[in-house]
Amino acid sequence: MGRNVTLDFIRGVAILGILLLNISAFGLPKAAYLNPAWYGEITSRDAWTWAVLDLFAQVKFLTLFALLFGAGLQLLLPRGTRWIQSRLTLLALLGFIHGLLFWDGDILLAYALVGLVCWRLVREAHDVKSLFNTGVLLYAVGVGVLILLGLIADTGQSRAWVPDASTLMYEHYWKLNGGMEAISNRTDMLSANLLALGAQYGWQLAGMMLIGGALMRCGWLKGQFSLRHYRRCAAICIPLGMLINLPAIITQWQLNWDYRWCAFLLQAPREISAPIQTLGYAALAYGFWPQISRSRLAAAVVCVGRMALTNYLLQTLICTTLFYHFGLFMEFDRLTLLAFVVPVWLINLIFSVLWLRQFRQGPVEWLWRQLTARASGISFRNTFR
Repeated sequence: MGRNVTLDFIRGVAILGILLLNISAFGLPKAAYLNPAWYGEITSRDAWTWAVLDLFAQVKFLTLFALLFGAGLQLLLPRGTRWIQSRLTLLALLGFIHGLLFWDGDILLAYALVGLVCWRLVREAHDVKSLFNTGVLLYAVGVGVLILLGLIADTGQSRAWVPDASTLMYEHYWKLNGGMEAISNRTDMLSANLLALGAQYGWQLAGMMLIGGALMRCGWLKGQFSLRHYRRCAAICIPLGMLINLPAIITQWQLNWDYRWCAFLLQAPREISAPIQTLGYAALAYGFWPQISRSRLAAAVVCVGRMALTNYLLQTLICTTLFYHFGLFMEFDRLTLLAFVVPVWLINLIFSVLWLRQFRQGPVEWLWRQLTARASGISFRNTFR
């Protein structure tokens, strides 16, 4: 079966779009990812940059990637149990190494662990409707847990939300100096992320994977519906998602990013809107694919999507080198950091195009496939070229 080029394009958009948010995670303290007032006060530049990204990008591209991950699980079912389990276990191992040795913002481990549960749910689902409804239910549970955490949270400020000077100095120290001190801190963050995955975020991640599996099974993510259908979905879902999220953005601003409200309760509208807006983004690509596909840029984004894992890790390599090894960490505000995004995108695009002129797969994808084949007892020949 040939590749779904539109799906590769959407995956490429997701990988490139994730960097719009991750650049702040690379260049600023951990607290800055969700809180633009992490240093106790805020400039209008930071506030407006945060607001625009929150409306158009925050959570959306991660949600899109989770949707596509679930679609991939549906496509992998004919491979059988050993292949899928080996593939996801190796991804979990890669994510663990990535998160422990390179960057504390890793998503691979979480996706792999949840995928190890979800692929069986996708396989056992009797029909598309039950699979989709189960996904919606799991996602709703995750949002419900988020609201519950907000209701029981302390009303005072948290050092994780607004860190003091000593906390910021220490984070600056271990990120730039690396070594065992950095590994120790990344281990603590990895443990906290796994706890959050089990308690709250994993429910939402599982829900999106099941929804992605359902949409692939029914043909929606294969582009089997009419262009008019996809355009109508985009016209409804994107504005609807923004309308749900916009009041929360305004309220957070009005509350000056108060910890209890903005770290939990007012995150809920964004989490509710994200799947809706994400589906709108995907529908936009399918609805206008005849026009989009004529662009050379679109062809390059398709290449990025075909090498999604390689490009995700390449972004880590570039950004950790810039911010941690060249000492650019905490040197720029949120808006200025966006200037780094386009050059990294260009590297992703050019590298992907040049590589795929010579080879069928990205280097990490090839290695992942080979190790999966060995672990599952299936051999492949000539899979690189």
